[in-house]
Amino acid sequence: MSHGAPSEFKNPVINWIDTRLPIFTMMQKEYGTFPTPKNFNYLWNFGAIALVMLVTMILTGIFLAMSYEPSTKGAFDSVERIMRDVNYGWLIRYIHMNGASLFFMAVFIHIFRGIYYGSYKSPRELLWMLGVTILLLMMATAFMGYVLPWGQMSFWGATVITNLFSAVPVVGESIVTWLWGGFSVDNPTLNRFFALHYLLPFVIFAVVFLHVAALHVSGSNNPTGIEPKTDKDTITFHPYYTVKDAFGLTVFFIIYMSIVFYAPNALGDPDNYVPANPMVTPAHIVPEWYFLPFYAILRSFVWDITIPFTHIVIISSKLGGVLLMFGSIGMLYVLPWLDRSPVRSSVFRPIYKKLFWVLVLDCLVLGYIGGQPAEQPYILIGQIATGLYFAFFLIVSPLLPKYEKTLPLPNSISEAVLKKS
Repeated sequence: MSHGAPSEFKNPVINWIDTRLPIFTMMQKEYGTFPTPKNFNYLWNFGAIALVMLVTMILTGIFLAMSYEPSTKGAFDSVERIMRDVNYGWLIRYIHMNGASLFFMAVFIHIFRGIYYGSYKSPRELLWMLGVTILLLMMATAFMGYVLPWGQMSFWGATVITNLFSAVPVVGESIVTWLWGGFSVDNPTLNRFFALHYLLPFVIFAVVFLHVAALHVSGSNNPTGIEPKTDKDTITFHPYYTVKDAFGLTVFFIIYMSIVFYAPNALGDPDNYVPANPMVTPAHIVPEWYFLPFYAILRSFVWDITIPFTHIVIISSKLGGVLLMFGSIGMLYVLPWLDRSPVRSSVFRPIYKKLFWVLVLDCLVLGYIGGQPAEQPYILIGQIATGLYFAFFLIVSPLLPKYEKTLPLPNSISEAVLKKS
């Protein structure tokens, strides 16, 4: 009778555990000897950075939950108590609060890197879709977390965003009532959001596990977009990329901690430091910065679509905005099938590369417009920017491959690396 597979580890404790539960062998295979393309640049650091940020957010969130009171009467005061009376509560909250912004920043860079280098193309479609699912879960988690301090912007942001679901035909009002737990944003709403905000990060962690598992099945993409052909095209993940990731994490955390210690409130809204008051509406209701591009897309639809020669509304401006907002995420889901170019990397697609940077600039413009009042000329600029965003996915991605002359691809990753050297 076998008593476990032999282990290669010399440490007797690790060897004893590994022969009974080969977790260290698995880690060595997946993160030690795992063959990785040898030409990664520092943009590939942001996957590891995002994972570390997720763990940071979960740990700080657990500690904050120990002192938080999820009630409309006590939420704001409990946050103040965390800041003033709990040992290092101010530090934990600032790490958590600013960590959300840095987490989104890392994920956005990770996504744009994937678009630039074609990381969504076969055989990595499912890997890409799991990544977009993580983004959606992050957005839901962050929105609910923003409500928890129960400041003015928390309350009114929750009121505005949850009301959007009322535009859904037939079931919209029922969805809003279910979200609120009543007929307005109140104590049941805060309790539900707290419970979901605590739960969803663990759901994200599970989807990240699937994301990483899919990555290790299909293998990593690389800046050339060429699959490794021989052992000369790859190197082991450790120590080469563990060291590179450690350097990237160090630089990232220097920036992160600089914000935490020197500008902890720079990314927050001043109205959220005032207790929630349903009787006083803020002059300008805006979400956190990482929601602003989607908020601008939501507000860009200002027309009611009616049946010709009648006053029967088919799609209201409110429903149209909601459909556009969710459609902007839907474009990412279907991008692997919209882009039909056989060449993955923008490095060898000169026109696509330029249009990619137009997309990046367009998203920055949408972010700016989302933070401005819903008036002219911001509405018009937002509509143009929204049109450009959807044009990239629905027109440029499927049609450009028919007309674009791509540059010749190198024969292998090693050839590209040596040529660059």
